[in-house]
Amino acid sequence: MQLDTRAQTLLKALVERYIADGQPVGSRALSKISGLDLSPATIRNIMADLEEMGYVASPHTSAGRVPTPRGYRLFVDTLLTVQHLNEQGVDAERMRLAAQQPQKIIANAAQMLSSLTQFAGVVQSPRRESVFQQIEFLRLSERRILLVIVDPRGDVQNRLLHTDVDYTPAQLVQSANYLNQNFAGLSFDEVRARLAGELRQLRDDIGGLMTVAVEAGSEAMAEGEDMVIAGERNLLSVSDLSSNMSSLRQLFEMFEQKTGLMQLLDVSSRAGGVQIFIGGESNLVPMDEMSVVTAPYEVNGRIVGTLGVIGPTRMAYERVIPIVDITAKLLSNALSHS
Repeated sequence: MQLDTRAQTLLKALVERYIADGQPVGSRALSKISGLDLSPATIRNIMADLEEMGYVASPHTSAGRVPTPRGYRLFVDTLLTVQHLNEQGVDAERMRLAAQQPQKIIANAAQMLSSLTQFAGVVQSPRRESVFQQIEFLRLSERRILLVIVDPRGDVQNRLLHTDVDYTPAQLVQSANYLNQNFAGLSFDEVRARLAGELRQLRDDIGGLMTVAVEAGSEAMAEGEDMVIAGERNLLSVSDLSSNMSSLRQLFEMFEQKTGLMQLLDVSSRAGGVQIFIGGESNLVPMDEMSVVTAPYEVNGRIVGTLGVIGPTRMAYERVIPIVDITAKLLSNALSHS
């Protein structure tokens, strides 16, 4: 059901007041802060309609009302007035992400999100391309070979191979040359598919080595997709999240296991732009009292990961959204020029 202007104004006033002080908001307070010339009876009727539609709820201990996840969703989607960061604040963020090693830039971005919002900041590390530019084999000892993989960015991954055959240095060079000349620039999945049809034409011993190398290379490139989390302890000071042991357990299980959080970040990277996940409306957020504000970031024009802020549903979205948005843009720029 579409809300009229009066209902929208009252809902906006209620959410903003509740975010500010965390107390249920009554009709008398709304009559003062909404700017509407309405009688208390009219306000009560409108609030009853909002409650019936699921936008607000009445705690048993108070005559006032609080926003529901659905109310927060309407607020952030249509009623929110986003604040803009001033140039001084943007410049300070840019300085903290000045040219350094990529992993240091990512750690600084997570810390910056946390310090600016006083919640937890999270940055998903860039997804590693499953593409190799060059492969080398180094014989360490009998049936032990070091596989060296260089990706298009120059990053190096090593894998120790245990083989059934004691390959000679000449065989190792021959195998590396074959892979580099025929498959450089392809993903390991593509190499696996193409190699399957060519192995019959190769000597069995060389083909066996390349099959092992492709499997190990694929595993190596898939690893390392992790995230950096900063400021988890800030959430211990948020009463909405730490009010009971069950909530605390859910919260820190999410940080420890990371699987659900990684899934949420993956989903938001595909959507593009700032996304807001409000607890209670999404299976991706484990707690009703928690919200996650995310945005994807790029390296040289390609989305490679997501960052965000984890905090209570009762957060100042008008501040957090631009912080997440500008940090994603600055991180994109810093990593593209690192």
